[in-house]
Amino acid sequence: MSSDSQAVSVPGTTSPFIVASAPMAALIEAADRAALSDGKVLITGESGVGKDLIARRIHARSRRTHHPFVPVNCAGLTESLLESELFGHVKGSFTGAYRDKPGKLQAAHRGTIFLDEVGEMSLRMQAMLLRFLENGEIQAVGSDARPSIVDVRVVAATNRNLPELISAGQFREDLLYRLRVIHIEVPPLRERRDDIRPLAMHFAERTGRPCRFTPAAMEVLSNYSWPGNIRELENVVERAVLFCDAQKVRVEDLPPEVRGGPAVPLSVPPPDANLEAALAGEGGLKEHVKVAMSKLERELVSRALSQTNGNVTHAARLLKISRKGLQLKMKELGLREASDKSE
Repeated sequence: MSSDSQAVSVPGTTSPFIVASAPMAALIEAADRAALSDGKVLITGESGVGKDLIARRIHARSRRTHHPFVPVNCAGLTESLLESELFGHVKGSFTGAYRDKPGKLQAAHRGTIFLDEVGEMSLRMQAMLLRFLENGEIQAVGSDARPSIVDVRVVAATNRNLPELISAGQFREDLLYRLRVIHIEVPPLRERRDDIRPLAMHFAERTGRPCRFTPAAMEVLSNYSWPGNIRELENVVERAVLFCDAQKVRVEDLPPEVRGGPAVPLSVPPPDANLEAALAGEGGLKEHVKVAMSKLERELVSRALSQTNGNVTHAARLLKISRKGLQLKMKELGLREASDKSE
């Protein structure tokens, strides 16, 4: 990292905030002020800007820090599952409810619940959340018992424009007012370009591989618009560091969409035999290409696994394929048994 930047820790994560720009310094200050009260917080910003890290910092700096921080992804669950996830359910309340299960609101008692992507909630779930915010009462799905009261601070986040959703009849205006007691807007990476260089260096150092960026490569990174924000920058840096040569990340090691030019084709390793002998074989050119590509695939997969210490999940992310797809490819290449760490 540069001497003008600082790493602001976020307890509970391995991803500190790298603060070099004035907007980020102001953002951290706003989060720390929000931590001093129990007011509800709405964090807005594009995908990948780090809204979850802001939520975790607010919790960590608050009086609730020794109690649970419970995240819930509102976009990843159906309406019925989200209701059960938040409020819990009793045995037999629906198909598959084989036992009583407490909800996340109960689990977050005396702590903080983080409602990520709150703009994706259905209107029915919005009404249930509003009722909870008004009286603090929860009742498990299918329960006839009296509602119980929990003490939970609510921090919500969204990448949607909630006033526009209100105009479209897709979000409750009264719920917005309840959630937006404190409003924190996280700026996109393109509006805080001073953070790009230290962030890129941080992500490169975290790979554990000694590698540095050439001035030209760093200039390309600094000038790119980063529509995927910090998440995109992290993926681009990890991939570039993995596949760079001579411990230098050059412009050609960056994805074509970042450098703004056409893709540079991967170099295929030379065949073991000369071309004439290869073409003389039974398979001819087609078979020769198939063997060469198989060797190239094996080399790239092996390098990804080596760089991630055999972690299949992380290697798949570097290679931009699914974990299942990588497992199948490893099996096909005879690499599965040699290295198959999932986490």
